[in-house]
Amino acid sequence: MKKNEIIEPRAEKIDKVMSMHDHERIDEYYWLNERDNPKVIDYLNAENNYRDQYMKDYKSLENELFEEIKSRIKEDDSSVPYLENGYYYYTRFEKGKQYPIYCRKKGNLNNKEEILIDVNKISKGHEYFRIGGIDISPDNKIMAYSVDTVSRRLYTVHFKNLENGEKSSHAIENTSGGVSWANDNKTIFYNKKNINTLRTEKVMRHSFGDESQDQEVYFEKDEEFNLYSYKSKSEKYIIIVSGKTISDEIRFLDANKPNGDFKIFQERVDGLEYSVDHLDDKWYVRTNLNDSKNFKVMMCEENKTSSENWKDFIKHRENVLLEGVEVFTDFFVITERENGQRRFNVISKKDGKSHYIDFEEEVFSAYSSVNSEIDSDKFRYGYSSMTTPNSTIEYDLNKKSKIILKEAEVLGGDFDKKNYKSMLIWADARDGKKIPISLVYREDTYVEGENPVLLYGYGSYGSTNSAGFSSVRLSLLDRGFVYAIAHIRGSQYLGREWYEDGKMFNKKNTFWDFIDSAKYLGENKIVDKNQIFAMGGSAGGLLMGAIVNMEPEVFKGIVAAVPFVDVVTTMLDETIPLTTFEFDEWGDPSEKDAYFYMLSYSPYDQVEEKDYPAIFITTGYHDSQVQYFEPAKWIARLRDRRTNNEPLLMYCNMDAGHGGASGRFEAYKETAMEYAFLISLTEK
Repeated sequence: MKKNEIIEPRAEKIDKVMSMHDHERIDEYYWLNERDNPKVIDYLNAENNYRDQYMKDYKSLENELFEEIKSRIKEDDSSVPYLENGYYYYTRFEKGKQYPIYCRKKGNLNNKEEILIDVNKISKGHEYFRIGGIDISPDNKIMAYSVDTVSRRLYTVHFKNLENGEKSSHAIENTSGGVSWANDNKTIFYNKKNINTLRTEKVMRHSFGDESQDQEVYFEKDEEFNLYSYKSKSEKYIIIVSGKTISDEIRFLDANKPNGDFKIFQERVDGLEYSVDHLDDKWYVRTNLNDSKNFKVMMCEENKTSSENWKDFIKHRENVLLEGVEVFTDFFVITERENGQRRFNVISKKDGKSHYIDFEEEVFSAYSSVNSEIDSDKFRYGYSSMTTPNSTIEYDLNKKSKIILKEAEVLGGDFDKKNYKSMLIWADARDGKKIPISLVYREDTYVEGENPVLLYGYGSYGSTNSAGFSSVRLSLLDRGFVYAIAHIRGSQYLGREWYEDGKMFNKKNTFWDFIDSAKYLGENKIVDKNQIFAMGGSAGGLLMGAIVNMEPEVFKGIVAAVPFVDVVTTMLDETIPLTTFEFDEWGDPSEKDAYFYMLSYSPYDQVEEKDYPAIFITTGYHDSQVQYFEPAKWIARLRDRRTNNEPLLMYCNMDAGHGGASGRFEAYKETAMEYAFLISLTEK
């Protein structure tokens, strides 16, 4: 059967009129949000079947890509062990198995291995299975662990006695995953989710021996706020964080007195963001207090925590974004970003002297790794670049020396980092700003102005895409693709202002930046201007939807993963999971100005009768972040209104959610689909 003989799925139109601010919208595909309607299931299956038929000629390429990607990954691999409370913890994989095995050894790595959880065994019978968190009691005797078998990020907490191996019959449902142990070894605090909105709204106290009634210790009534809780690295406090995009409120409790009452650290103030670390008898506060847009660190006494008691420890700097703090008994390690480049600032607690852990490459990714022991003088971090595989590095804070504990192996026999070149270039935005772009290519396949490019973007929530290594990506690079990341506004690549200039009523800057990055690459003959492909997921899927409405002619093909495309309808429906605490990112469409600004870029609302590039959409039926019906409605409307015949394809994983499939290699089947789609378009 030829491609033009394959019949595209066509969703039924049932008009639903939606009115707001004296404005009417008609949503002819609104009915697709009826999750359990057999007609909806039939439609999703029809889309999957159509994609299979359309890409039938490339099925062998899909299989080849999947096996290629899988072959580069060491199957019998293990993580670098880290020390915590007298035990070394690590995960390992066995050949031929999809899931990790969580292990520990007491005191010394030469001692006998203790298997905590073999996920390969407990996942049997489940299409989807994910461990949310593992938390061990202070006396090392009880393990709390959480699992999600649906992919809605609703985790059930289970308990296992590590002395006799017995699993408790008691379980706690609908949690966010992790627990925090009090120091009495019998009290835990956990976060409870609303099963409809999926907002984490309660912190509960559970005591072993009294399973009859868990006690609510805090309920967050403001639906724009979300909760999480944790135990301080000093192990002295249980901390509850209630936060939204532009405001935080923290409560704390002595972990030695778990039945006490939580105290407010600093009351919430709109626009005041802060986070805390505890060391000795002091609190260290990362905050934007007093217009410190790029954040600073302040300190206060243990029991004088309100903001009038905060004193500068690391002052605000106009050109340096302070991203995080890692506390040790004798040192602080501050994660900073200047001119897009991340670095670690090491400060001695004894004399206040500081030095930087710097990096030689221009384009790289570095991040603080697991540093559980507060008394350690070793700081662990991860490092990679677009040409250098991931490494775990241990830095001696006293000696200022480092050792590579592990560099990820790239199997397959023919990988040599010298074959690849990466660089940072600066594109011109239409308003005069400069947009950083990280890119990489294989040197022996590169010809100036002739290579296809896959341009990746996200640009929301201040999330910054790191220019790290991907062995998966080699399948494109080795076939002549250039891979690029546009560090557009909405991220924090160039500091907090870069984020502020790409959110709310500045959101369109995100989309223009991406389009201008693509144009710059083509017009300056860095890549073939007729073979520009784009990819983004979730809020990056919104980006994809916006750019194809705004300037579709720039792009030859688009991959939109779990795309957030029905912005106005979703943000008006507070029963849809995760909506309410997004208002500070996108705006609240119940307000007229926000409604019409959002409407002006909402991908679903702005689909028009025009030519669109080829588009491949992925989604998950159980997605908790972006509901499956957003991409389903979007592709239905695109098919109905487009004026050309470029392929519009969608794959809906009927077993998975926002993060895709759960097995170690299963997710790469979707990657192989995406790559085969892109490669097929280069042959046209």
